[in-house]
Formats: sequence, structure tokens, C-alpha cells
Amino acid sequence: MTLHRSFSAVQAELKASAITCRQLVEQYLVRIDEHRHLNAFTEVYADEARQQADVVDQKLSAGTAGRLAGMVIGIKDVLSYTGHSVRAGSRILDNFTAQFTATAVQRLLDEDVIIIGRQNCDEFAMGSSNENSAFGPVRNAADPNRVPGGSSGGSAVAVQAGLCLASIGSDTGGSVRQPAAFCGVVGLKPTYGRISRWGLIAYASSFDCIGPIANTVDDAALLLEVMAGADDFDSTVSNQPVAAYSQARLSGRDAETRPLRIAYLRGGLESSGVDASIREATQGKIDALQMAGHTVEPVELSLLKYLLPTYYILTTAEASSNLSRFDGVRYGYRDTSASDLLSLYKRSRTEGFGAEVRKRILLGTFALSASYYDAYYTKAQQVRRLIREETERLFEQYDFLLSPTTPSPAFRLGEKTGQGSGDDPLQMYLADIFTVQANVVGYPAISVPNGTDVNGLPIGLQLMARPFAEEALVALAKSL
Repeated sequence: MTLHRSFSAVQAELKASAITCRQLVEQYLVRIDEHRHLNAFTEVYADEARQQADVVDQKLSAGTAGRLAGMVIGIKDVLSYTGHSVRAGSRILDNFTAQFTATAVQRLLDEDVIIIGRQNCDEFAMGSSNENSAFGPVRNAADPNRVPGGSSGGSAVAVQAGLCLASIGSDTGGSVRQPAAFCGVVGLKPTYGRISRWGLIAYASSFDCIGPIANTVDDAALLLEVMAGADDFDSTVSNQPVAAYSQARLSGRDAETRPLRIAYLRGGLESSGVDASIREATQGKIDALQMAGHTVEPVELSLLKYLLPTYYILTTAEASSNLSRFDGVRYGYRDTSASDLLSLYKRSRTEGFGAEVRKRILLGTFALSASYYDAYYTKAQQVRRLIREETERLFEQYDFLLSPTTPSPAFRLGEKTGQGSGDDPLQMYLADIFTVQANVVGYPAISVPNGTDVNGLPIGLQLMARPFAEEALVALAKSL
């Protein structure tokens, strides 16, 4: 069984008639069955994937196949797909079936992608370890005793373990990039509004982004290219034209005439809170960029320590509002023992939501309450503006901002959820320290593999670029 790690390799075999889409799907189904212990999928569309594969094979024979013919993907359990269940990793959506297909998913289907299943994630995308799912934790294929990162952990592990060629996840504070780093794959978060959010179950609407996870930058760029663009169903999506991201390359001539100016976070290299192996790997990439003739300089963000508080105040506030629709009345889980409407709300939500989601709803409701609205929510919005302004000033001088994706490699299951962390949620939240800035300011960012530590655990390197500069971002990522 050939384990394909790039779409170009799949296309070459399809063109040479060395394999069919049906055979590809059968191979992935075998691997999914062999790797059930990783708990990456909540649902596998075996028969449907076979049928899709047969249709695509016929299109390939007729010369009418789309750009993604032969690409087998999985989708995170927060993306709507007509006629299929969507649970967001939660009991609150028990027995719920999607009534429409997300715009991003439909655009992939229109280009003949084959969807093999739905992937496990932290409940309502709230988490950094994929331990918060009602379906149980996902395990890292590099070491099943360690987390895959979150919240798109199942999506990253599926790509890492070769259970599909690519995945579609969502990124609210690093939920595509952080698991990509922990699993040694590529995770791309586009500019806010680059991809329509129509059909994405909302966590925090002003932060949420749909993004691809793949083995190569080329494949992530191609998926972005297909999904991006205007959409009448989403008023926040951008009308800016979509570039040919999959064709992006760093021009040698451009590099000679205008070397890139790259900033790196000083704390990412010098902080004792960053694992030594990650500091060393990041320094290695900085040295390589300097050897290539680029200017790479350390910078400090004066508002860095306010990033996480700002992020968590605003996202929990938006989650409190967004998740109010799950009330046990209209759809999903309902407590049948309730005697009146108020107890129906209380019991259904208490039993339907997991502990982390309940915690964030309570925090957000507190931040939005009349007595504390100005002290927390309004203040956090003001700080968000200041962070955006500081980031804009930084990108007036530099083309990219470089940092580790995470401060440590994948940690052990249970290590930061109470057993060994003193039950301190900040230990878990600090895993997002380098990734949340891109979501707070709405800029694009990508995590690429950057070697492994002494235990063979993957390390990620993050690059951030100006809004809608995905073409330049993927070009530099490819060169690395």
C-alpha cells in the first residue's frame, strides 16, 4: 500500500492509471480501521466515499474531472454537510443533521474532492489538546500517550497518520496551526474573511476562520484557493480577488533585488517558558534565512502579555452569545425530566455541554453582564484595537513575523487538564501564546514542520503576513 503524502503524487499515479480513486478510498478505509485507537474520526462515510470515488473515476476517464479529483479529505465536526450529522464534539447536538452544506465544503465538492468522514475535535472548538470532546480524546500518532493539539486535533492526526490526504479545520485562536505543529504537518489560517464562514458552527464569530491542514504547503495553498472568495451567504467575507496561491513561488530575482525583511519574536527564542528544542529549531530557521540574504531581526510586542486575556475575554463573550441558541427546545439534546421551561433550559444545557464549554459560557456571560461590561468586554475591545495598531506598525517595517508555533512539543494526555497542572486552566491556555495574535488582528498565518525534538515529537514554525498576503505567505513557507 502506497502512502501518498502529496496531491501531485496522487495525480501522477491517476494519470499513469497506476491507481483509481476507488482504490485510493479503499486504502484509506483500511488505514482508518487500523488506526481506530487514535480516535481521529467520529464518523466514516465508507459507502458514500466509494460512490463518490466511482463518480470521479468516470469523470477522469471522460476528461471532465475537477481540480481536486483524487484528493481524499476529512472535515472537522463543526462544518455542515447536508444530510450528515454535525455534533461539534458535543452531546448538545445529539441526533442533529445538517440542513445545508457549508460554502467552503461545497466549493471543494464542486471540484470533485472525496470526503471520507467527519473528524473529532474539542467541543465547539474550545480547547488546545482535543481532550474536551464528547467522543473522547484524540491521540497523537507520533506518541499515542500525547495530545494532538486542538481544537482540530482529529483533522491533524488524520493527515499525520495517512488516514486522508488533507483535512479542513477551523482556527479561532490557533486551532489549525497548533495541532499541525504537534503533528508535524502544515496548517494554514487565512485572513479573516478570506473564506466564507457560512456553515461553520460558530464559537467566536469575529475570530473564527476555516483553514486547511495538509502534508505540503502546495496542497494547503490549493485548498485555500478553491475555498476562498466572496459568498452571498456571509456578509463578513471579503470580495478581494483570489490569487493563484498554489502557484506562488519566491522569485530568485526578487530575492536578490529586495531581500525579505522578517521579524521574529524575541520571546520565542529567549523565554525560559519555551522548550529548548523549539528555541534551537527556530534559531536554525532564522540562521538559514539570514544565510539566504534576508534581513531577520528580533522584535518585542509591548502588548504581548495582554494577548491571551484579550482573546479569552472576547471569545468567551462571543461564545456566550453564540451558544445561547442551544437550549434544548429547537434541536439537539433535551432533558426529558424537566417540569417547566426554565428547568428545561438549565438541565439541557448543563447535561448537554461539557465542563470546558460551560466554563467559557459562564466567563463570557460574566464579561457581558451589566456591572462588568465596561470593565471587561469594552476594555478588551479597546486593547484589541491597540494590538491591531501595534501589529500594523510592525508590518510597515517587515514583510513577515516569525515565531515558534507552540512553546512546547505535544504534552501528555491529562498533563494540563488537572492531573499535574494543579487544575490551573492557564497552563492549557498558554499553549496558544504564539497563535492567538493572528486571530486577534485577523492576519493570515501558517505553521510548517520544523524538525523534531529528541523524543521524535514534531516541532512547528509559524509565519504571519499582512492581511490578504497569503500568496507571499505560502511562497515563503514553501521555501522553508
